[in-house]
Amino acid sequence: MRQLCVCVSVLLALATMAVARPKEGPEQKCKSGPVDLIFIIDSSRSVRPHEFETMRKFMIDIIHTLDMEANATRVGVVQYSSQVQNEFSLKTHGKLQGMVKGINEIVPLAQGTMTGLAIKYVMNHAFTAAEGDRPKVPNVAVIVTDGRPQDRVVEVAAEARDKGIEIYAVGVARADLTSLRAMASPPIEDHVFLVESFDLIYQFGLQFQDKLCGMDLCLESDHGCEHLCESSPRSFHCLCLPGYTLNEDGKTCKAIDLCAGGKHDCEQICIPSPGTFTCGCNTGYTLNDDKKTCTMIDLCAEGKHDCEQICITSLGTFTCNCKTGYTLNDDKITCTNLCNTVEHGCEHQCISTPDSYYCICPEGQLLAEDGKGCRTCRSANIDLVLLIDGSKSVRPQNFELVKQFVNQVVDSLDVSAHGTRVGLVQYSSHVRTEFALKMYEKTDDIKKAVMNVEYMEKGTMTGLALKHMMENSFSEAEGARKNIPRVGLVFTDGRSQDDITEWAKKAKEEGITMYAVGVGKAMEDELREIASEPLDKHFFYTTDFTFINQIAENLKLNVCAEESQGEIEVKDPCACESLVEFQQATMSTLEQLKTKHILLYTALVH
Repeated sequence: MRQLCVCVSVLLALATMAVARPKEGPEQKCKSGPVDLIFIIDSSRSVRPHEFETMRKFMIDIIHTLDMEANATRVGVVQYSSQVQNEFSLKTHGKLQGMVKGINEIVPLAQGTMTGLAIKYVMNHAFTAAEGDRPKVPNVAVIVTDGRPQDRVVEVAAEARDKGIEIYAVGVARADLTSLRAMASPPIEDHVFLVESFDLIYQFGLQFQDKLCGMDLCLESDHGCEHLCESSPRSFHCLCLPGYTLNEDGKTCKAIDLCAGGKHDCEQICIPSPGTFTCGCNTGYTLNDDKKTCTMIDLCAEGKHDCEQICITSLGTFTCNCKTGYTLNDDKITCTNLCNTVEHGCEHQCISTPDSYYCICPEGQLLAEDGKGCRTCRSANIDLVLLIDGSKSVRPQNFELVKQFVNQVVDSLDVSAHGTRVGLVQYSSHVRTEFALKMYEKTDDIKKAVMNVEYMEKGTMTGLALKHMMENSFSEAEGARKNIPRVGLVFTDGRSQDDITEWAKKAKEEGITMYAVGVGKAMEDELREIASEPLDKHFFYTTDFTFINQIAENLKLNVCAEESQGEIEVKDPCACESLVEFQQATMSTLEQLKTKHILLYTALVH
């Protein structure tokens, strides 16, 4: 056993061969005798890419020192994270070139750290005759890890040692010393190694050099190494401190510039230092706590501005704006409200402009013909069919909210035999008419029928529901009327399980005004395909069923605004009063949108 420890220690000590290694020859090999060696390497997510490259080089350096002749050393590599992956077995490669190629082709798994599972795999599979293990040849496993195992290692490591496997445990940085000692073979001081970083992994073999590989030329010769000298059998090579790389002369070192090599994760500016870097930010930005990303300096949020009302931030600076009804003065800081200095006569609100003012009305109302008063819109007669999703994903409690949503829409309509008619269709894997357009003539009757609708569950056949609406719901047999606007409203919470394109297109081509309302996992592309133009008036979406009452309010206003332009009294669009009314309504709408935008922006900034 002592002889086995000696031969394996030879292998580990020779892992320190660096970039400037002299060309290998037979005379430079440490004769270790036949050994079956398995590397068990940790490729969990905590091992960073450049650290894995150091571990890859560590293995290649070791096998360069091995005697690969017949009946000498065989090598296999196993990597592990949350699972175990055999990269190549003891019988796979008989030549050094094949092993190096196999090691260079390893792709890290980047998951957990199941060290016990890896030891068990090596014991039961890697060290078997089927995989190239030879009888009466020492079995050696070298485990390299940087973390605490996520499974038990004590029992399985003990079982592996009992089967004659000599285990070396090499820990790096965050490795758990207790776990390393539990895995390694005795004596512990000869089989456990713990270093601060992957860049220092070569150090674990230095203590074996004097007694295992002969004279230490670093101590007994003028080696000329700028940083570190490391002995090898009858030779030596130079190494550099962490953060440096060896020059072509094989003796001097130069700092590794990770910034120039793109090996950094700074968002904006990388500041190099030997083997590491720090991050900085461009002018107008500040470095975040993660020391990598940058955030724009918000002078508005920090109160470093002199705006009288609204501060709008931009890169390293700011601009001022005013609240609704105010205009920005020439100093670009203060605001003036002309409405406060004149008798404007606006019923609801006066909006100041640089040289004048105008009146606006609340949402849901239109500006009267005098440009000052406000009037409510009147609902036109329509035939409305609602298609509601009754699929399993909606769930019973949310389906009750959907029914409340339908009744909220119905409350905004003028329902009667000669006024607005409402039909309701529920769909899942099939389609069911809950009540046709001709069935009810009173709002209360419709609302009662809605609340009595039973939840269907199952699938989501939106395309089939659109087809049913076209072929049945809007037929004269079910109460659809000629020369009365037809409106369809689709409510869904998920992706359709059939194609909607054909019937969504046909509905709009037939003159049906289509509204699309989506909740949760509803697909926006499908909703947009269903909805009529303009989409901002006919397409609605919310992430949660509890907010659909807000959609009902917005929908009511949109329907009202459209219907108020289609009342029974048809005006000449070219008449003077029509043009004035159109202009006033347009100005009112634009100003309301502007007001919403400014208030929303202010809320986000502050």
